[in-house]
Amino acid sequence: MYRTPTRSKTHLLQRVAAFSLAAFLSVASTKPVFAGDTPSAPNVVLIMVDDLGYYDLGCYGHPQIKTPVLDQLAKDGVRLTSFYSGSTICTPSRMALMTGAYAPRVGWTQGVLGYKMDWDCGMNPKALTIAEAFKSAGYATGMSGKWHLGDPVPCLPNGQGFESSYYITKSNNQTKKLWRDGKLLEDPFDNRMLTEQFTKDAIRFIEANKEKPFFLYVPYTAPHFPVQAHPDWKGKSEFGEYGDVVEELDASIGEILTSLKNAELEENTIVVFLSDNGPQAGQAARADPFRGLKFSALEGGNRVACIVRHKGTLPAGRSSGALIGAIDLMPTLCHACGIDLESLSTDSPKIDGVNVWDTLMGKEGQHPRNDLLFWSGLDGFQAIRVGDWKLFLNRKAAAKPHKRNSPELNQKIAAIANGAGPVLFHLADEVTELTDVSAEYPERVKQMKALADERLEDILTDVLPLVK
Repeated sequence: MYRTPTRSKTHLLQRVAAFSLAAFLSVASTKPVFAGDTPSAPNVVLIMVDDLGYYDLGCYGHPQIKTPVLDQLAKDGVRLTSFYSGSTICTPSRMALMTGAYAPRVGWTQGVLGYKMDWDCGMNPKALTIAEAFKSAGYATGMSGKWHLGDPVPCLPNGQGFESSYYITKSNNQTKKLWRDGKLLEDPFDNRMLTEQFTKDAIRFIEANKEKPFFLYVPYTAPHFPVQAHPDWKGKSEFGEYGDVVEELDASIGEILTSLKNAELEENTIVVFLSDNGPQAGQAARADPFRGLKFSALEGGNRVACIVRHKGTLPAGRSSGALIGAIDLMPTLCHACGIDLESLSTDSPKIDGVNVWDTLMGKEGQHPRNDLLFWSGLDGFQAIRVGDWKLFLNRKAAAKPHKRNSPELNQKIAAIANGAGPVLFHLADEVTELTDVSAEYPERVKQMKALADERLEDILTDVLPLVK
């Protein structure tokens, strides 16, 4: 884990010109192995979709939704099977991804902007973002998609490290306005066309910056509700309109990957794909084999698909069950690109993420993450995972029935609700979180609760408030 000493963000941005490509590649402690005979800084394309369930890709098991592009990406890279998004809902998930910190460190307590959070607040611009880290190292930085980190001008993408931005400020059910670099472009936008529009802008950014290293963030709005298929994709899928939307996403990501190939950047670009959280209730998305949905700290709420590809560097066709969180992507990607986060001194809070590049590479040795904290989207801290064990301190959060469930399943859930004290699950034995073994392992419960208390106390002593 990283802690950066206090210094102003203004100072950080003033240092941009001083960082040359050669300088940051020469940092021995973080220098990775680059593809090709001549070392060069890898580009990064970070793609996040909205409310996609763990099960909703072919390479994660869905039998009807066809995702050949992402299936091939998994064959060419590393498919993660125990990866957790930054939170169980949109805004805090993006906070965690952008800062490498648990969302409560940057002021989040509950809800998303526009729902249980004020409309007029946002993530504090003092927080060091992944875009600022890459910008400080001479990278061109751009985003195309959903922001959802605040409408106040200092909180918008161009104030958080992105030189180029094409975005909606909130979810596609909360706004009808489309912006570029702070200027209104469309009001209203056509929800059916957003995936195509974000894809075209992402390709424009790649083509404009192909001669220099770049960091591109593409947070698609789809398949968040309202699920509305593009006219050219409507009726194409075997899984209804939701399938149509996911299959368009897959093809659109294929267009981005093709643009990298055409620019001869395929082997010098790290591509990351993930979802921001699990399925929304009432939608066709699925998180099989896990229990729980968006907002819930159960596995289905934020164990999501994640694929990482760096052709010629990361081994192809690997699957990894290592415990990894979205908060780990910032330190990992910075390491892979030779950026020393500890040299970027700011007054940002502590980074909770860890560098998992060696794990992605398949190197033998100790994986740097052994525990991870989980919050509900509305009800505060819920659980801690340590290794294959997961402890819910709030028993009710682990025992929520759902109308999708069979009567037999809801009966098992009710049995959990009737117990007392924390709930302990052993995920290696049962990923559905239905068998409470807390009575069998009282000492483990005690140790995990103590570790959770320690982690939470550390967070409370280092919080950056939201701003308006």
